[in-house]
Amino acid sequence: MSARIVIAGTASGTGKTTVTAALCAAFRRRGLTVQPFKAGPDYIDPTYHTQASGRACRNLDSFLLEPAVLRAVFARAADRADLAIVEGVMGLYDGRDGTTEVGSTAEIAKLLDAPVVVVLDVAAQARTAAAIALGCLRFDPGVRIAGFVLQRVGSDTHARWATAAVEDATGLPVLGALRRDASLALPERHLGLIPTTERVLPPAFVDHLADVAETSLALDRIRAVAASAPPLPPARPLGERTATVARIAVARDEAFGFYYEDSLELLALAGAELVPFSPLADRALPRHVGGLYVGGGFPELYAERLSANVAMRRDVADAGARGVAVVGECGGLMYLARALTDGSGRRHEMVGVVPIETAMRAGRLTLGYRTITALRDGPLLAQGETVRAHEFHYSEPLGDVPHDRLAFDVAERPGAPQGYASGNVFASYMHVHFGSRPSMARRFVAAAAAGILAATE
Repeated sequence: MSARIVIAGTASGTGKTTVTAALCAAFRRRGLTVQPFKAGPDYIDPTYHTQASGRACRNLDSFLLEPAVLRAVFARAADRADLAIVEGVMGLYDGRDGTTEVGSTAEIAKLLDAPVVVVLDVAAQARTAAAIALGCLRFDPGVRIAGFVLQRVGSDTHARWATAAVEDATGLPVLGALRRDASLALPERHLGLIPTTERVLPPAFVDHLADVAETSLALDRIRAVAASAPPLPPARPLGERTATVARIAVARDEAFGFYYEDSLELLALAGAELVPFSPLADRALPRHVGGLYVGGGFPELYAERLSANVAMRRDVADAGARGVAVVGECGGLMYLARALTDGSGRRHEMVGVVPIETAMRAGRLTLGYRTITALRDGPLLAQGETVRAHEFHYSEPLGDVPHDRLAFDVAERPGAPQGYASGNVFASYMHVHFGSRPSMARRFVAAAAAGILAATE
């Protein structure tokens, strides 16, 4: 498929997610098959696009993924879709650092040879919006900006002034203007929006998004812009499916939901049957599993309920002791640790597979891309293997991991090894995309196959 478009912004908070979700809902209502994507390592915004489009949103991250893999992820998901819509990350040119385009929306747009529509927040400005638009247009001629959408417009007069200014300065069209509208606000908290895994958008709200897009956005012109994208060269397959050899339990409920869709697909391609379970509601792990994957989420908000489910905590601890391959990422680490102290200072017993505790620390955000090198063998990496990762958390570990069980070195933090790796268990604050090193999925599945054998001996 070739119809594709990138929705960028001039900064975080300009309304990219609202515009993208509205386009997904409107084009879906028109009978199109819409495939959404989210640039960067975001787990939350994709839940909105998934609900608005009816198709699982995929992540495109040009730091975590090599260009060929990123194109493969895109091609696989966009196959047989009528239209692909990519929501950008932060501002159009913002990425890993302030001097390169690595990890930016601009880099992804160039890798996909996709036209870009920039969302401009014009609250309290009119002609100045034109200066910002012109700067975006001229900053990198390799980025094919095709038009603009105005956000937080105050009145019809405001819309006319800002539209005229932007179009006169850039020679490009304004493809819509959205009024300031509290009814379009999406719920937020400390890591961003509240995922729809916790608070499903009412169908009436999705319909409202589609209505707003129909009345405020030039949908036919936006679709024509997307259709102007040239055909992409064939992408290599993301992976070849093998026979199922293991079952991996995946924690999925209100507390845990941060997974890259393509990481799960790579596990399935490598021979895993993925079985969802709820650490909050279920009393035991699914039967006959050799692997356990506990991704990120908000365990701190559900710590009391997680702790109260003693039967599940004991079953997870027993699984780790039996040799089941256990992988925990960020929130998963917090659950697998001995205890979690929440934001109000209350301590809650957790699983205890990892011999530390964690605690929420208000205002202490740890955020950024990382490059990690394994210090010892584990269910994801062999000793000496390197992979790119990302971390984003407000909690911190209490106590030290024994030196002989530290998981990896971090290139960006020399001399400060992190994580926990011991035999069949690997847990840390790092999120990894299995597409960045596909051997991780194969290794995890192999460890899960061995875990099934260990559990039955």
